[in-house]
Amino acid sequence: MIMMKGLPAIIPLGLTLAATTAAAQTVSSSTAPSAPVQETASVDDILVTAQRRSQSLQEVPITMNVMGAQEIEQARIVQVTDVANRTVGLNFDAFPASQPRPAIRGIGSSDRGAAGDPSTAVFIDEVYMGRPAAVAFDAFDVARIEVLKGPQGTLWGKNVVGGAIHVVNQRPSLSGFDASVATTYGNYDKFDVAGFVNAPLSDTLALRVSASSRTHDGFVRNTYLNNRVEDQDTKSLRAQLLFRPDDRLTVVLGIDGTRDRATAQARHTIGVDPASSTAAVWRPTIDLDHKTTRMDTNGYDKRDTYGVRLGVDWTFDHFVLSSISSWRKLDYTSFGDGDGGNPTTNALNIRGNQIDQTTFGSQEVRLSALPGSRFAWVLGGYSYHADTERSDIFALDSPPQPKGTFGAIDRYDQKNITDSHAAFADATYAVTDRLNVFGGVRYSKDKKDYDVANAASTALLRARERFTISASDSWGEVTYRLGGDYKLAERVMSYGVISSGFKSGGFQDTATTGVSAATPFSPETATNYEVGLKAEFFNRTLLFNPSLFWTDYTDLQVRRTVGFDTITTNAGSARIKGFELTSRWEPVEGLSLGVAYAYNDARFRNLVENGQDFSGNRLTRNPKTKWTVSPAYERRLGSGAVLSGAVDIQYESFIFDDIDNNALNVRPAKTLVDARLVFISPDGHWEASLWGKNLGDEVYITHQYILTGGQFAFYGEPRTFGATVRWRY
Repeated sequence: MIMMKGLPAIIPLGLTLAATTAAAQTVSSSTAPSAPVQETASVDDILVTAQRRSQSLQEVPITMNVMGAQEIEQARIVQVTDVANRTVGLNFDAFPASQPRPAIRGIGSSDRGAAGDPSTAVFIDEVYMGRPAAVAFDAFDVARIEVLKGPQGTLWGKNVVGGAIHVVNQRPSLSGFDASVATTYGNYDKFDVAGFVNAPLSDTLALRVSASSRTHDGFVRNTYLNNRVEDQDTKSLRAQLLFRPDDRLTVVLGIDGTRDRATAQARHTIGVDPASSTAAVWRPTIDLDHKTTRMDTNGYDKRDTYGVRLGVDWTFDHFVLSSISSWRKLDYTSFGDGDGGNPTTNALNIRGNQIDQTTFGSQEVRLSALPGSRFAWVLGGYSYHADTERSDIFALDSPPQPKGTFGAIDRYDQKNITDSHAAFADATYAVTDRLNVFGGVRYSKDKKDYDVANAASTALLRARERFTISASDSWGEVTYRLGGDYKLAERVMSYGVISSGFKSGGFQDTATTGVSAATPFSPETATNYEVGLKAEFFNRTLLFNPSLFWTDYTDLQVRRTVGFDTITTNAGSARIKGFELTSRWEPVEGLSLGVAYAYNDARFRNLVENGQDFSGNRLTRNPKTKWTVSPAYERRLGSGAVLSGAVDIQYESFIFDDIDNNALNVRPAKTLVDARLVFISPDGHWEASLWGKNLGDEVYITHQYILTGGQFAFYGEPRTFGATVRWRY
């Protein structure tokens, strides 16, 4: 197992493996260009890699949701927020939007500090995205998106305690030339162009290049500066080279990059905390118009992220050897207004600045059984290295100066080096044709070396003293899974599983004292108990996948803002229990109905913080109920063209944004309605669609917080609509 600290080390590793060892089958997910209507109604098989081997979704004893290539394209699933809106059991907050923080079943981290980690992880082509701002994927030319629920403590990368989002890009193909381009125009001057080219260069070599550009004008008008904010300008490029000299060896080298430029999110003052001594400061500034803001700066979000991935799979006579090497670079800066007002409206003026520069890389090596083996096993090692430099800057002025001269500036400069190593084993044994038993174990060891310095201009705001400290700590844990599945009938499988996950400890990013800065918070662990059913009924026209789960969550890392102080602490324990259902019914040719539902009761069992007992409160970012209903109809016309339409309705109950379950800090329930109408030409080469998202123009909050007695919020995207024209080779 080799630790990657830079790009030059990756290529020799992969070439060495390619020359001396061997590879597993390449997993692919193909979709017909014209998406033809089937002659008889039936639910399609979906191939996934949740257990690090290609399997039908209905054979995997895990609660998971999967979006295929056609759904991603036609429903305009572009970013992680689109995935969260459409997936029950998955939620997110945006603070800011360029640093999404997903949560699965209430388990998700709010810590963006240099020494923090996500509790719910995002993987792109099996590569762990270790920083929130690194989750910059643009879902173009994507084969599928898998959302795995619950701890993934044996097979998936680093620190997967809540669950995982896995984005699988389309791979190069030797089967022939292919290409596609799509152009979109919509309201708010939206203009998108995305496309790909797949070109076999020889019998053994193929190149696939994918690119996209997405722009739109701002959703919110700044009445103070007389312009707009919340715009977008994103450019993405991905190139992959496939080398397959024979059926045994597959090598894929990929390079990708994303450039993001946008104004900051509009901040809105929506209320005050009457218990705060400074509530009176904010009452005159309340502005509930979500379409406007009065910020004294538009701010900006700037993000550049790029990297390289090398996958090598080689099949031997008795096993498969796989290697995944990656190296990535993130350069991120955000700057924005912190109060939603300006010197003409506010008695306080707040601004914030975040700078994050990270280089991170990983190396995974696996040995696994041949496909179709009665005894399916995998052994492996994993290593991850990240070097992060981050600055959090907070500026406060009172009274505000028209030219933005701030009386107090608070700054935390952080540097952290994370080294993580793991060894794992997992196996499934077919006891009979109906019964499988499975289990796995993983040992993880994380080490963090942390430096932080607090500096202030004329006053200390969040800290009570100036300090410069260096600290180091390490944490190790054994995680496991154990279970079985049994075929009750030909296409009806029941399963039960116990699984555990681990997330390492860390250090405060905005500590109040040098002592607290040098004192680590503890790791968190989760143990999940789950039973479920994977079933297809009525000649495969009805898919019915229910599951029940119970999660014991220990020492969870929670984050809270009191006054100017924002700290991470460990709750004693929490318990999460619930029910999920995914179903799809295709009663007649062309007609389908998709339904998904999640009930999630997630509560703290033991949480006392600063003398306050929050035991019994609900976890943050956790709606009790969430459901989606998606009727669709597709018809082949006499000319051979295909006309289809679909509606997606998504409902989410209210969410608490703070562990104190303050009635002020509640995101109200929301209902989003998306729809699309798609026409595909008889030859399958042309596709035109009309689409709309949030057609009811629902006003909903994506994140909120209380600071110095003021209640501030960000809102989700308004009604958007447009047309897309796609050409396929």
